[in-house]
Amino acid sequence: MAADLDVVNLFIIAGGTLAIPILAFVASFLLWPSALIRVYYWYWRRTLGLQVRYADCGGYRFCFASRGKPGMRPSILMLHGFSAHKDTWLTVVKYLPKHLHIVCVDMPGHEGTTRTNTEDYSIQGQVRRIHQFVETVRLNRKPFHVVGTSMGGNVAGVYAACYPSEICSITLICPDGIRHPCETKFDNHMQDLEHSNYTLNIPLIPTTPEEMEDMFRLCSHVRFKIPQQILQGLVDVRQPHNTFYEEVFMEIVGETSRYALQEHLHLIAAPLQVIWGKKDQVVDVSGAAVIAEVLPGCRVDLLENCGHSVVMERPCRTAKLILEFIILQQGARGGAKKAS
Repeated sequence: MAADLDVVNLFIIAGGTLAIPILAFVASFLLWPSALIRVYYWYWRRTLGLQVRYADCGGYRFCFASRGKPGMRPSILMLHGFSAHKDTWLTVVKYLPKHLHIVCVDMPGHEGTTRTNTEDYSIQGQVRRIHQFVETVRLNRKPFHVVGTSMGGNVAGVYAACYPSEICSITLICPDGIRHPCETKFDNHMQDLEHSNYTLNIPLIPTTPEEMEDMFRLCSHVRFKIPQQILQGLVDVRQPHNTFYEEVFMEIVGETSRYALQEHLHLIAAPLQVIWGKKDQVVDVSGAAVIAEVLPGCRVDLLENCGHSVVMERPCRTAKLILEFIILQQGARGGAKKAS
């Protein structure tokens, strides 16, 4: 009888132990979905071996996640898009070899990087800050590969043009900053915004779960089924930063930033790779042809059934293309050295 009671008690204790995390998860999902999202990113960084670090320079602090150490392959610096953060790249990092040295930095003012003033939020301002970061962490001890998506692609391209000796190769993913010949759904939104003198809501700055869902539809060709609670959590995470996002948005669509990449294309000397989703509704895929016309030696990879959020929609393919390009360029440099 005593043994039976012990077994019953054991089951009660085991059940209680299991129930606590389950109840905590359910409570977080229903009451604090934003906390659940933060835990999700923390878990995946830990699983993928990425460590969050900080770099201070003259009172300015950069937040970044990194994995690995500089080695035979070039280090990879990854620049995210507008209103995103370093964890945007987790889906791609998952498919990159663990021995590669990878650095994912929060762009100026985003997430854990210092928020200052609008001078730092223009494309040229972001380039200056990213160069400050590169020098602070000594990433430019030897030429590195830079990857940028959307706004980050604009910054990456201008960076390569301004600091050619630091860059061995570049990958631009659906980069902003190009006068693309064909209009997109987002271009139509931009016209409405301009006509309203920017009094209408900006589609890339959602304030409700419904607007968040609309943003996903705009940015992604693949239709992700996201629970309402998670959409609310995403809104809750972003809401305190919306005024900042508005400031950044106004800077990057301003006269000096909107076509910054195109104006600097002719100065890019490093081998260039362009990856673009054919169904991009934010920055039209015709921009790839514009880049190829100025830089005919660039490699262009267009992805079927993929929109603007290439990193989210096709992470495995994106990682494979980036790695192939880096290895190809390294082989070409090695061959050139032997020939000389």
